[in-house]
Amino acid sequence: MSDSARLKWLLSESDVRAGVEAEALPLLSVSISWGVRRREAAGTTTRAAAEDLSNYKVCRAGDLVINRMRAFQGALGIAPEDGIVSPDYAVLEVDPSIDSRWLNYFLTSGSTVATMASLVRGIGGTEAGNVRTPRLNIADLLSIAAPLTSTEEQRVIADYLDRETARIDTLIEEQRRLIEMLSDRRVATVAEALDGYERTQVRRLVDHDRPMTYGILQCGEPVDGGVVYIGPSDIQGEGVSPDRNALRTTAPEIASAYKRSVLKGGDVVVSIGPAYGKVAVVSDDLAGANLTQDTVRVALRPDLVDTRFFVWALLSRQTAEYWDYQIMGATFRRLNLGTLARTPIPLPAIHEQRRIAAYLDEQTAKIDTLIAESERFIELSRERRSALITAVVTGQIDAREAA
Repeated sequence: MSDSARLKWLLSESDVRAGVEAEALPLLSVSISWGVRRREAAGTTTRAAAEDLSNYKVCRAGDLVINRMRAFQGALGIAPEDGIVSPDYAVLEVDPSIDSRWLNYFLTSGSTVATMASLVRGIGGTEAGNVRTPRLNIADLLSIAAPLTSTEEQRVIADYLDRETARIDTLIEEQRRLIEMLSDRRVATVAEALDGYERTQVRRLVDHDRPMTYGILQCGEPVDGGVVYIGPSDIQGEGVSPDRNALRTTAPEIASAYKRSVLKGGDVVVSIGPAYGKVAVVSDDLAGANLTQDTVRVALRPDLVDTRFFVWALLSRQTAEYWDYQIMGATFRRLNLGTLARTPIPLPAIHEQRRIAAYLDEQTAKIDTLIAESERFIELSRERRSALITAVVTGQIDAREAA
């Protein structure tokens, strides 16, 4: 590697506001995962008809665009086309002698991202993720030293990394498609196992001595070990076999608890708030725990329904579609006791329920294992991609020899 130069000699900040051009130019966004692209292509909300974007910044194809609040995580990239970006982003023109692809690789390499993280200004530390309004000042960015390589060498490095990262990205995309296929198979497996049986409403399966109830909010006497409560965030939801410990507990050291404990081992809890539809079984060690306001307890009649089968029925595609239909058009998308009570679920004979639950436990566990393997492959591939970029741009790997 040759000498280094500060980025201030390679980049110059641009602060041109869109004005009347706002209507003609596409709205671009910046992501850690994909760099810079059109906002609608990123799956985010497009501009509203009445939204005034005249104060947004103009960027030109080849400009460097940086999300200053997430730059230390790699949220930056080269604009593929002319467009407008958030006024809080930084837009920098790249010196014509610099290969913008090489610059993008250098700035997203692990070593440079780590340097940017050390320069972020805010309260707290980036390593703990608790910086308040973290922001990378452009003056600090421009102080970073970059390898002073020739245009030809930059092109060789960029060409090599384009090829190698494309191969890794292809493998990652194949694994993502596999995960989608496996997830679809999982949903279909549950749906098929529950299909063809006469249905009944949830309310007919509830223990009459312990009716369904929302969480209790009033403070009361503390329980042993502090406050133990269960809410929607403690329910792992779909993707966790119902016979596993699907709940987490927390015991904040505060001198109050909910008014009374409502849970027993074997009870089913259902989230009904914005993240409605997550379901889990209360394990025996959580008996006596409290329930928060966005969850409902369902105590079942064991002579009528198997608990594991019941959970599978609530996690099925049929139930999800029923719930979505029932709350369609609602301002606040959440379940209520009435909707949950009226939910139809299949009800074969109890021995058949147990057979189906065991079958689904086994089949979904196999699928979950394959999904976990694919997710691990993606994680390792991303790590390899990042390590490769860092090694090449820092000269640990010679792109000419490796090509």
